[in-house]
Amino acid sequence: MAETWRIDLVVPAAAVAVFETALDGLCDALLCFEIETPGPAQGHWRMEGLSERAPDPNALGLAVALAARAAAIAEPPVTLERMGPRDWLRDNLAAFPPLTVGRFHLRGSHVTDPPPPGRHALIVDAATAFGSGEHPTTRGCLLALDALSHDGALRPRHVLDMGCGTGVLAMAAARAWHRPVLAVDVDDEAVRVARDNARRNGLATHVRALRADGFQGADVRAAGPFDLILANILARPLTAMAPAAARALAPGGRIVLSGLLTAQETRVRNAYARQGLHLRQRLVIDTWTTLIMGRRRDRSTPR
Repeated sequence: MAETWRIDLVVPAAAVAVFETALDGLCDALLCFEIETPGPAQGHWRMEGLSERAPDPNALGLAVALAARAAAIAEPPVTLERMGPRDWLRDNLAAFPPLTVGRFHLRGSHVTDPPPPGRHALIVDAATAFGSGEHPTTRGCLLALDALSHDGALRPRHVLDMGCGTGVLAMAAARAWHRPVLAVDVDDEAVRVARDNARRNGLATHVRALRADGFQGADVRAAGPFDLILANILARPLTAMAPAAARALAPGGRIVLSGLLTAQETRVRNAYARQGLHLRQRLVIDTWTTLIMGRRRDRSTPR
C-alpha cells in the first residue's frame, strides 16, 4: 500500500491530447474519462493523474498553463491532493472492465473470467503508454481492423503500427491475420510496454516492437512497402506524415488514421487525398473520427 497523490482537472474534448502530453512525466498513471452528465461540463473530459510521489506544484502549474495556451482555452482549475496509503495499481486495473469491440475482446490481467467464444482475446493493462482500448480512437481503430478483416480483397503480408503505444493495435492485427507486424514508437517506454504485452499475449514472434522516428527509421524503410498501416496519433502529425505514409503504402494497401477530432477530419483526409489515397470508410465515436483510406492497385505511389 503506497501513499498516493492525485491530480484532477476537467478540459474540453479537443484539449485532451494536449494535456496528456503536458502531464506526461508528472504522474505515474493518467486516466481520462468523458463526462456524460448534461450541463456546462458536457463535451468535457475529466483527467486524473495518480502518482506515488508528490508532484512539483510549480512544474504542474507551468505545464497546465502552457497546455491551456497551446489548446487556446482558459486555464482549467487543478486539484492536487494527498490521498494517503492506497493500492492505486489495483484500483487502476479495476477501473478498466473487459471491453469487446467487434471481434476483439480486451481485458486487464486482473480479469479471471474466460473471454467470450469466437473473440480475439488480448490482455492489455493500463500502463505508462497510451492504448488500453477504452479511448474512442482506439475503439475506432479496432472496429476498422474488424471491418478490414472481413474484406476478402485485403490479405496483408506486411503490417505497420506507427506510434504503437502499448501495441494493442499491432497485437489485434496479428491476431486477425496471423501475420508479422512491425510496431514502432518514438518513445522508449512505449516500445518496452509493447514488447511486454506481445510476450504476455503469446505474440512475441508476430509483433516486433522497435524505436523509430516515424517513417524515416531504417527498420521501417527496410520492412516496407506495407499492405496495412495503422496510425493512431494526432491530427497534426498525421497530416505532416501523409507523403511519407503514402510512399510506404503498397498498391491496393489500406491505412487506418485515428487520433483526430471530427472537426479535424477534412484537413487530415485532404492531406492523404493529395497523395492519391481515397476514403474507404469513416467511423465516428463521440467527437472522434477514424478513417480508412486506400490506394488503388492501378496507381503508382506518389514520389
